[in-house]
Amino acid sequence: MQPLHILLLILSYFGVLILISYITGKSATNETFFKANNSSPWYLVAFGMIGASLSGVTFISVPGWVEGSQLSYMQMVFGYIVGYAVIGLVLLPLYYKLNLTSIYSYLQDRFGKSSYKTGASFFLLSRTIGASFRLFLVANVLQLILFDAYGIPFWITVSITILLIWLYTFKGGIKTIVWTDTLQTLFMLIAVGVCIVMISDKMQIDNLFSYVTKNKLSQIFFFDDWKSGKFFWNQFLSGAFIAIVMTGLDQDMMQKNLTCRNLKDAQKNMFWFTLVLVIVNFFFLALGILLTDYAAANDINAQKDNLFPMIAMSGDLGLATSLFFLLGLIAAAYSSADSALTSLTTSFSIDILEIDKNESTKKQEKTRKIIHVLFSFILIATILFFKYFIADQSVISSIFKFAGYTYGPLLGLYAFGLFTNFKIKDKLVPLICILAPILTFTISYFAKLNFNFDFGFFVLILNGLLTFTGLALLIKKDTI
Repeated sequence: MQPLHILLLILSYFGVLILISYITGKSATNETFFKANNSSPWYLVAFGMIGASLSGVTFISVPGWVEGSQLSYMQMVFGYIVGYAVIGLVLLPLYYKLNLTSIYSYLQDRFGKSSYKTGASFFLLSRTIGASFRLFLVANVLQLILFDAYGIPFWITVSITILLIWLYTFKGGIKTIVWTDTLQTLFMLIAVGVCIVMISDKMQIDNLFSYVTKNKLSQIFFFDDWKSGKFFWNQFLSGAFIAIVMTGLDQDMMQKNLTCRNLKDAQKNMFWFTLVLVIVNFFFLALGILLTDYAAANDINAQKDNLFPMIAMSGDLGLATSLFFLLGLIAAAYSSADSALTSLTTSFSIDILEIDKNESTKKQEKTRKIIHVLFSFILIATILFFKYFIADQSVISSIFKFAGYTYGPLLGLYAFGLFTNFKIKDKLVPLICILAPILTFTISYFAKLNFNFDFGFFVLILNGLLTFTGLALLIKKDTI
């Protein structure tokens, strides 16, 4: 594809998103921005959440994992099912019962203001780093295949990227995102489908399912080495807790669920979302098998994150493959980034500034708009910091992974709140929530160094357990 064709594709894509924003943002208020007036059809929320769950990192990385990890990732996906069941049966009823706009408001009711601010702050930190990292990767791709050809510097690429997100989210907020996520999920799934069909045709594969199941890379379950990051119980339990924390305790993901008309619709959305997500992840892994075999058969030297982009953009699979890969990549990145910007605005407005309690309706809208612009600049600044001050993508990737540690304290806080009746010394909660991730990282590092034990995603459970234990030390004696 020529740079001009890519530019026209991107402009057309965002033209559609801005049109959707114009339609959904008419007469929008803060209630529209934060909760879509509780009027979202559950099936749109369910379908759109697929795109939000599968970020640009997942879109590129999951197919590339297959060569080294086979289909072991499905063990984690099966764990997701348990996690999403907990969300649907435990967390969603709680959120709807309390009629929450921000899910972290629960922590104030249960423990106090310090716990509330701590939970929200950990979300803000993690989501800012996570969204910036995902956009950084995609902005780099766009820079290489498009903007370098026009001599446009990276900082302008990033600024344009965030400006486009701001343009279609600043009025309608979450109401707009429910609809744009649906479109972006569709593009992403079409991209995967087109690539599977084209490679299958090139390799003359008649029965995809049979080819995948008989392939040497098709092993799903691993029970032989409990020290390995691929060990079944390690991945299955990690998947369950990752789903609970990174969906059920994440304002970004839950904000969409809370736009449904009622609890029953939200639970219906969660059920169908879970089913479709399992199927979609299997097809991503099936694509990984096809890409790996295609690369081997055609002497293509590409592994991991380079595998999918190199084959899709090579032109050997036809223009349609390159076109839909690019659309899918942009859709995957922006479906997580736009909702991140909206949820960051929501959490900071409601949890930190508490505008719903202290300001008039008109002033609330003005404040929310300022915060929305502020977080747009924060995302730009963070991405540029990654590019110009760190540069090493392996270091940036480590920062992104460390951001995942910040969900552990949320797991510990909510577990302690839901499964005990104790009151705690609220002012000391921030200290516990800071120490837990540090201890988790230390334990994980030395376990790998001295015992060759890879915690993998299990660090989330360890982090939550340490937080829970720390909170137990803060129990007020008169509540025992």
